[in-house]
Amino acid sequence: MLTTLIYQSQLSAECSDNDLELLTREASEKNRTMLVTGILLFNGTEFFQVLEGEEHVVDRLFRHICEDPRHSDVVELMRDYSAYRRFSDTGMTLFELQKIDTTVLTDELHHMSQNRSLPDDRVFRFIKRFITQGGWYRSSEDFNHSQWQMVSNQCSRQISPQPLVENSICTFAFQPIVEPINGRVSSFEALIRSPTGKSPEELFSTIAPESLYAFDLETKVIALQQAGRILRTDEKISINLFPGSLYTIPGSVALLVEHIRQAGLRPDQVIIEILETELITRMDDFHNSLKDIRAAGIGIAIDDFGSGYSRLSLLSKFQPDKIKLDRALIVDIHKNGIKQAMIAAIVKYCEDMGIKLVAEGVEKKEEWCWLQSIGVKLFQGYLFARPCLNGIGEVHWPVRNPKI
Repeated sequence: MLTTLIYQSQLSAECSDNDLELLTREASEKNRTMLVTGILLFNGTEFFQVLEGEEHVVDRLFRHICEDPRHSDVVELMRDYSAYRRFSDTGMTLFELQKIDTTVLTDELHHMSQNRSLPDDRVFRFIKRFITQGGWYRSSEDFNHSQWQMVSNQCSRQISPQPLVENSICTFAFQPIVEPINGRVSSFEALIRSPTGKSPEELFSTIAPESLYAFDLETKVIALQQAGRILRTDEKISINLFPGSLYTIPGSVALLVEHIRQAGLRPDQVIIEILETELITRMDDFHNSLKDIRAAGIGIAIDDFGSGYSRLSLLSKFQPDKIKLDRALIVDIHKNGIKQAMIAAIVKYCEDMGIKLVAEGVEKKEEWCWLQSIGVKLFQGYLFARPCLNGIGEVHWPVRNPKI
């Protein structure tokens, strides 16, 4: 299948003008033998390349580019399929933007193109964007991942060994949400586990659908009890709830408030994370429950944003205290321009609306550096701390490597 792939990258600092000429010549020869068409733009530091060819050929070629040490910070910007090629010549034509007038370049692109409606084409709009503005969403040099290392604070807390509830139906693992630059824990999330510490999927698979919401609320009583024995007075706890648990169970918010009090916590120490993975079927009732939560002084977050039934219409009516980005949007974000554009827009929305934004599932320094650079300040994931069953484990903080 004919595939179009666009990527950007940076020329390695060690490369000379001769290396650039060699790279271009090698790419052109290789592309010609593989029947790949396209163009290569270079603005002095950054590459922008359009590749067209059979899908398996383009994939193999792109993997080679990602492994080439002459390229750094390779980011895939677009991958699409087409009934036609946009460029006619096989190989690779290089345009050095610092040496060519943009009007001449536009005329040359029209001449090269087999598609007469090129100005209205999405690929052409990508090309024009790079010509006029350069690369997309580059991390600042302050957050180059090679300049940072993760250091443990060796601090942990455990619940006392005696059981909190006889014949407990579940237990919880606690994971911090951190603000790395300030070295501060913002809050903790209580992650449900089976009584033996196994996954939530295994736990919920044993619950009948008609009992799900009652079980959901019952488990949060245990979460609050455990949190009350771990948290300090200036710390907060997040608990997850299905939306249906709030509007299906009568008096659900009042029940939560009472158990918060019994656990020795204040309402302002608790954040309810609304799970995005469930469709909200009674929006008016759900909205009324959110009002009750607000009136009680409890915080609200939207969990796993981007993974399930993300409702922009809900955000237009009600703004949470936090939005937590799902891990699916975070994984390898430093390599994926599509995700980067989405996250950049969400960051801007949250800044405008005064909403805190949390990146979940961060496991790599490269992910943290890109997100921190674009404006995300709160993080949760294995890079910083793993969930700790019945307690709080050690936290790892980024520390800048000493200059040599």
